[in-house]
Amino acid sequence: MAGQLNQVFFPAALGELFNAWTRFPQAVPFAGGTELIRSQGSSSLSLPATILSLGRIEELGRVTRTERYLEIGAMVKLRDIIRLGKIVPEALTRTLEGIAGPQLRSLATIGGNLCCPGRRLDCAAPLIALDAIYELRGAQSSRWISAARFSSVPGSPALGKQELLTRIRIPLDQWDFTAYRKFGGRDSGADGGVLIFIMKNRKNILTGLRVIFAGRRILRDKNSETFLVGKRLPLSGREAQDFSAQWRETLLEMEKTSPLTGAEIRNYVETLIHNLAD
Repeated sequence: MAGQLNQVFFPAALGELFNAWTRFPQAVPFAGGTELIRSQGSSSLSLPATILSLGRIEELGRVTRTERYLEIGAMVKLRDIIRLGKIVPEALTRTLEGIAGPQLRSLATIGGNLCCPGRRLDCAAPLIALDAIYELRGAQSSRWISAARFSSVPGSPALGKQELLTRIRIPLDQWDFTAYRKFGGRDSGADGGVLIFIMKNRKNILTGLRVIFAGRRILRDKNSETFLVGKRLPLSGREAQDFSAQWRETLLEMEKTSPLTGAEIRNYVETLIHNLAD
């Protein structure tokens, strides 16, 4: 390995982790390690001088379900979430199945995917769309934050100093239609990312809509979503056009500061909306 590895801690509980983190403030929490390996792209890895391995903390590997929500520990592997089956909302399952291959999904964790610095990896989009909330823990604190707020600002996620993402809580609402598509890639000149489109239909009335793109930045226009909620299906041609115009304006504004694959995203969303029209 390129760098000298001084210390690795293997805490068995969150209390032990935060004790070690207090003693070694520059220590880095370590989950599946897949992003660290990918970002260096070399057979000789440079690792942090002090690592806090999260793999032995049982609390972070739990999955629980109630009538209202599914709760997933931050260290649960992507593969294992897929294996939970139909209790996992379709938007999240389809996103996880689109991440790399089986070998990587057997190593990567949902917490690691969400906490990647510098860009939003795939899981951000479905969890924002599903109104998920995250538990963030510190040595003396615990708080819940919405998925949207956690990922809203460009750059690193909204984690405080020596704060750890521990749980993801996903409401188990029924969404009647889900569309998923992955755009671009890390090696392309534009921003790759994932787009999630979900909607609720009650007696031919559109009662819920989410359109989320997550890449280097989060793209969402709540005004266009709200505009369609309450409309009867199929939509009129004018309603579909008005939605497209609002959403296109938001996308163009985003493109001024970030080189999104704008035309592809715009065409995909407009196709989905016009499929709901007369």
